[in-house]
Amino acid sequence: MVDITHKIHTLRTATATAIVKVSKAETIEAIQKNLVPKGNVFEMAKTAGLFAVKNTHTVIPDCHPLPIEFTSVNYNIEGLEIHIIFNVKTIYKTGVEVEAMHGASVVALTMYDMLKPIDKQIEIGTIKLVKKKGGKSSFPNKQISTLNASVIVCSDTISEGKKEDFAGKAIIKKLEANAVTISNYEVIPDEVDLIRSKALDLAEHHNLVIFTGGTGLSFRDVTPEALEPILERRIPGIEEAIRSYGQNRMPYAMLSRSVAGTIGNCLVLALPGSTNGAKESMDAVFPHVLHVFKILRGQQH
Repeated sequence: MVDITHKIHTLRTATATAIVKVSKAETIEAIQKNLVPKGNVFEMAKTAGLFAVKNTHTVIPDCHPLPIEFTSVNYNIEGLEIHIIFNVKTIYKTGVEVEAMHGASVVALTMYDMLKPIDKQIEIGTIKLVKKKGGKSSFPNKQISTLNASVIVCSDTISEGKKEDFAGKAIIKKLEANAVTISNYEVIPDEVDLIRSKALDLAEHHNLVIFTGGTGLSFRDVTPEALEPILERRIPGIEEAIRSYGQNRMPYAMLSRSVAGTIGNCLVLALPGSTNGAKESMDAVFPHVLHVFKILRGQQH
């Protein structure tokens, strides 16, 4: 199974269709008048589809178990064809396209099974995905122009050469994966005045300034104290998203004091200094946080 642990929850929807074609008008009439010997075809087939969609992961090997939070089954009769419309919704980390198609196919198969005693020439036609929504494809981040970023590692031990930086490099890797140019990378000690002056200087020439380190609760963790007085507008939603994402993965994330805000048109982030903390914080908000630059440039949400 594909690893989806790094993904975020979004509303996911999918609609799939299938066609059952009977060979005579009498079959359609029997369905409509509830005269089929095996029972009510529409209701039985719908029930089978509801069971199927909830158990897709037990049938299709690579499908993830996921919460099915809404399902609907509708029918349209066009001549000798019964069109099945199957809708599925969830709020999860992966889509429900296969679930919708599985549900539609089982509805069709159930109808076939119930109708075969009275019609020997039934066909199941095209089963296809009609539409889907949710996830990365529904929230494109087409940039107006190239964005540039500065990554600053705040650490006494790394600046003294006693330890190697991995958190800053993890941040850079994520930025590059999102087509953000890295124009500055440096390591500085945990000093309030130095952190503050760096933020003010870099904000004039960068779209993004990301600090990593100094967001914990030790005596030398001063990055939030350095940045909070100079941020013109805080963005609590980014901070909440980072902590919520981290808290779902390890309990100590609640102790992080990540900060997000703007200086002019520059987005400033202060992320944890641990490698996993920095990486997970980036996963929590990228690429969706890049939408902020469209807003800062006057576009509507």
